[in-house]
Order: sequence, then structure tokens, then C-alpha cells
Amino acid sequence: VAQMKRAWQNKNRRELSWLENTYIPTVVSGISLTSKHFFRNLALHILHVFGIAKDKRAAVTFQYPEQPRPLADRARTRHRLTKREDGSPRCVACMMCETVCPARCIEITAAEHPDPHIEKYPAEFILDLGKCVYCGFCVEVCPEDAIRMDTKRLDIAEYSRDSMIYDKERLLNG
Repeated sequence: VAQMKRAWQNKNRRELSWLENTYIPTVVSGISLTSKHFFRNLALHILHVFGIAKDKRAAVTFQYPEQPRPLADRARTRHRLTKREDGSPRCVACMMCETVCPARCIEITAAEHPDPHIEKYPAEFILDLGKCVYCGFCVEVCPEDAIRMDTKRLDIAEYSRDSMIYDKERLLNG
């Protein structure tokens, strides 16, 4: 199988010329593209200082973390659990988020709710952000709108793997 794969690759690969082997055309192309962006943005910023060409945007550098980058409304950030009016989690432990999660980072333990109008609640809700791929499937599948990814917090770095595991209380507090 490996010989067939090599033969197929060699058959479809053309021989490079001497100039292409030096990589000079590729390096020149990269430098010219970078220079084009640099000088275009430089000219636009100079024009903006004088109040000209305000309708054309130039690239801007954000000085993170002092100046946070503006996020889109649909950006997927850190998870949170929503609460009812009484402060209890809105989650009814239907296990749909746990089932749909491709990374298998959600674990829910269901229990009977003391309120007879609510069937179940999560006795334990564990989310491992170290495994999460931020796909948003858990948010989309939730019938109760109990889990959201709208905290606008991107700082998920921790000092240990254990602190990346969020329990119900930590998720409820945002």
C-alpha cells in the first residue's frame, strides 16, 4: 500500500525548475504581499489623521489584555448555566447536551426535584473545559435554554488541569 501511495504521489508531482528550487519566487511573492498590506494600512492611517478616506478601514492592533478585542454577538465564549427566578438551575437534566457533545466533556447526574412541577434537576453538572472544543452543540440542543456560551470571557487559562473542570456552582456564577 505504501509503495502504491508513493508511486501515485510521484506520478502526480511535477519536477521543479532550478529557479523554483531556490524558492526565490515564493519569497519575493510573500514579501510583496506583506509590503502591500503594510503600505496600504500606513497610507490609510495617515489619511485618517487628516480626516480623509474615513469610509475605508485600515487594520488596527488591539493592545490585549489592556484593550480587549471587540467580540461578535455570536462569539462562543466560556459556558454558563442560567438560573430560574428562585436561583435554582434552569437545567432539567434531560442529558441532551451530554449526549450531543462530541468531546464528551459534560457529565450530568440527575436527581428528583423537590418541586412537583419540575421533574428532574442536575444534582451534579460537570464541564471539563480542557476537553471542550467550543462547538456550541450543547447550547443549540438545550430545550430549556439552560446552558449558554455568552459570557464574553476568553480567559480560560488555569494553572492545573483540575481547575479546568467546572462544577454546577462555578457554572451558575458565570
